[in-house]
Order: sequence, then structure tokens, then C-alpha cells
Amino acid sequence: MDPRVREHAEIIVDHSVDVQQGDTVRIKAPPAAEELVVALHELLGERGAHPSLGMSSSAATRAYRRAVDPEDLECPAHILAAAEETDVFISIRASENTAETSDVDPAVTVAYGQAFKPIQEEVMGSRWVGTQYPAPGNAQKAEMSNEAYEEFVWNAITKDWDEQREFQQQMVDLLDPADEVRITSGETTDITMSVAGNPTLNDYGEKNLPGGEVFTAPVPDSVEGHVRFDKPLLAQGREINGVELEFEAGEVVDHSAEKNEDVLSAVLETDDGARRLGELGIGMNRDITEFTYNMLFDEKMGDTVHLAVGRAYDETVGEENEGNDSAVHMDMIIDMSEDSTIELDGEVVQRNGTFVFEDEF
Repeated sequence: MDPRVREHAEIIVDHSVDVQQGDTVRIKAPPAAEELVVALHELLGERGAHPSLGMSSSAATRAYRRAVDPEDLECPAHILAAAEETDVFISIRASENTAETSDVDPAVTVAYGQAFKPIQEEVMGSRWVGTQYPAPGNAQKAEMSNEAYEEFVWNAITKDWDEQREFQQQMVDLLDPADEVRITSGETTDITMSVAGNPTLNDYGEKNLPGGEVFTAPVPDSVEGHVRFDKPLLAQGREINGVELEFEAGEVVDHSAEKNEDVLSAVLETDDGARRLGELGIGMNRDITEFTYNMLFDEKMGDTVHLAVGRAYDETVGEENEGNDSAVHMDMIIDMSEDSTIELDGEVVQRNGTFVFEDEF
């Protein structure tokens, strides 16, 4: 076994989810990630935890969603009951074909997400982490050799997370007391939002591995302006390009996409919360230098900001504020490397991808 697989597993168990003796641990992973699953089981055995394994399969997901009547979808009680009895959730991504579910009706995927929302909420109220194992399908989508993609993934994951936490804390200290955020990029993005009273979190490899972002929730009704997302994203097995959103009083009042606009429209029509922002994230992982069509990595790039339509994480909503509720959470990325700024209460804290606390600012 590649020693980096063992190191990846150790970071998951000891840093990300802090497994303790007696914990019940649910691992969800595709066959391509078997080596990481084996390493995790060995570590869980050493720590006296109790693992269970569920196979994830995009082919099986495709088969079910193409066959099921959306009217028959409901929250499966047996899966919910199992989630309620689980202490730790570990979800591993590893694709043989990133487009496997591309011919599933977007409306069915939306209905599926709505049905599974109680399970999603149960998982997110526990200790959980999502991570990536370097698989051929992901390497191909990133236009990398398998070896190069392995290097990319593990360089982003197997790092000094305490040092990364300290670096990111500088941005937390700026954003947390701020009231208003303004993001500009070229002539296509000028958007403002209030974050007053909402906590700013420091993601250093706990719930997401790799980590590398600082994030909070916008006050739902406060978002105003126009934004163009420069980077494409994968949603429901399809690539969405050239997304533009117009916000008034916090709500998306106009939207477009250059490619697969129907998928974007279906997401925005999921529920009322899907037309509002649930997250503002600022990428800060300088070891992620290449765009790979994988949001787990792409949103952490140091020259990016991402906004998510849909659900706000409870931890980012202040006690006096209302959080955005939705069955979806879809991140989209703004390239901040050129002709761009982040302003907090009128003061520029990032210019052209460089933070005010970095030497080149």
C-alpha cells in the first residue's frame, strides 16, 4: 500500500472526525477507493471503534433514479434509523466516470434530495467528513495522468493542518466582526451581502478533506447585485458553464448558463431556499493550484471565492439571525486572480487573489 494512503486514513480518523473507542462509524465509498477503506478499517480496529461499510455506486444511483417514479420517493425509515445510531460518517469520493448520472432527469435528482433531507440533516448534526481518493475518472476529468492526480490529491490533503489553521485564522479575524461584504471581479461581478451576526468558520481539514477555506452565511435577504461564476462545475453528472445570477432582496430574480442551463434551473426551483445564498466561502489552500472540475478541491483554491445557493450550515448562522433552509447546497466559483477585490465594510482585504496579510499585497 502506498504510505500516503495510510497517512490519508490517519488524518481522517485522528484529525477530521477524532474517532474514539466505542464509536460507531459509517463509511460510504465506491470500489475504486478500496485501499483507503482497508486502511481506515485497520485504524478503526486499533482504536476500538465499530465500522460499517456501504458501497456507493454512481451506476446504481443512475439505474435507480432513471427507474423510480418521483412520486414514490420518500425518506427511507431504515436508513434514517441507522443514521440516528451512528456517531461518525466518512464519505469517500472516487469516480470511474464523472458523467455516469448525466442522463438522469434533473427533476428526479431534486426530488431525491428532498426525500433524503432528514437523513442529510442527521448526518450533518454528527461528526462527519467528506474526502477524495485519487481515481482514474477524476484524473481524466482533470486532464491529468493517474500519477499526477495522485500527487495533486495527496499534496492537498497530507499537510500541516495546524499551520494552515493559523494562516486562515488571519482571514477569520477580519471577516468575523464585519457587517458587509462586497465582491467585485471585472465588469461581470459586483455583489454585496450582509454577514452581520453570523460566525465565520475556519475549515482546516475537518468536515472537508482537503480543507482550506474560511466561510460564513450571508443574511438571506441581504444579497444584492450581479455575479458571474467563471469556473464550470459538475452537477448531477453534467457540466454547467458560464453561470450568471442576478439578486434582488436576497433572491435570484434572473439566471442563465452557457451550458446545461436546464440543470441550473432545476436546482433553483427545488424550493424557496434554493434561490437564496447559503454560503460565502473564501479559498485559502495554496497547495491547490490547478482547477480539476472537483468542487472539494476547486473551492479551496487561494485565488477564488465561492457562493452556494441553498442550505446554510447551522454553525454559520448567528443566534439572532435566520438561516437559509433548502434541500440543496450548490457551490459555484468566482476567479479572483485578476481585476478583483473583496471588501469588508468598505476596506479592501483581498486584491487580485492576494490577501492583505500576505507580503505581495
